[in-house]
Amino acid sequence: MRGTSGVSLAQAQERFEPVLRAAGEGAFALGEQLLTVAAALDASVPLRRALADPSRSGEDKAALAADLLREGFDGRVIDLVSGVARGRWARDADIADAVEHLGVDAVLASAEARGALERVEDELFRITRSLVGEREARRVLTETSTDPARRKAFVDALLAGKVDPVTQFLAERATIAPRGRRFVATLVWLGEVAAQRRRRLVASVTTGAVLSQAQQDRLSALLERAYGRAVQLNVTVDPEVLGGLRVQVGADVVDSTVLSRLADARRRLVS
Repeated sequence: MRGTSGVSLAQAQERFEPVLRAAGEGAFALGEQLLTVAAALDASVPLRRALADPSRSGEDKAALAADLLREGFDGRVIDLVSGVARGRWARDADIADAVEHLGVDAVLASAEARGALERVEDELFRITRSLVGEREARRVLTETSTDPARRKAFVDALLAGKVDPVTQFLAERATIAPRGRRFVATLVWLGEVAAQRRRRLVASVTTGAVLSQAQQDRLSALLERAYGRAVQLNVTVDPEVLGGLRVQVGADVVDSTVLSRLADARRRLVS
């Protein structure tokens, strides 16, 4: 997600980080406002196009953003969104994606300020794991034909009083405003954003049997040497996997499961 004249999400995050650090737990309110802006951009194609229009000057687009947010928005949010609008984005949808990411990052920063970020990341993963095999639950949480109020009520019943408030807020938003993603996919993405705040990579591991702590430690060490960064293992046990491991880190996939090897053998036999 990068603007065509050097503006990038990473640069916006870098500029906003001191604000989040200074805000502490108050970063949650900044995140809420940014997510409100992202929802408004999603709802209005003309607005997205106006703020991403390459024929308009950056200052003109920044002024438009500032004017639209003048009433009811924190000045720090106005400054950030104006700066994002000032760039030249490759696609008009990218500006909404960037604002959403910044909003999620701010909400997570509020958890980090009170020492709860690792818990939130773990809870997001545990929710995704609890939905494995729960086809009806995933249908309720994902189908756009389902009333958003019902989806929210379902999440509330599932999580109320059991998770950190930031986890519940993000899970509710994942089903109310999925932005074209499925619920579980959104939770996975949220977990990755949380890991990024903790300066860690996420390795999603699928295995046919429970890994011992020693096995997890060895795998973590191997991945950390390979990637040169701390790695968070998210391990899912799938009984249909007969042996081996499937490890995904970003776009990289290492699949050594027995099923994968059997599938390769079948392909060779019929070729």
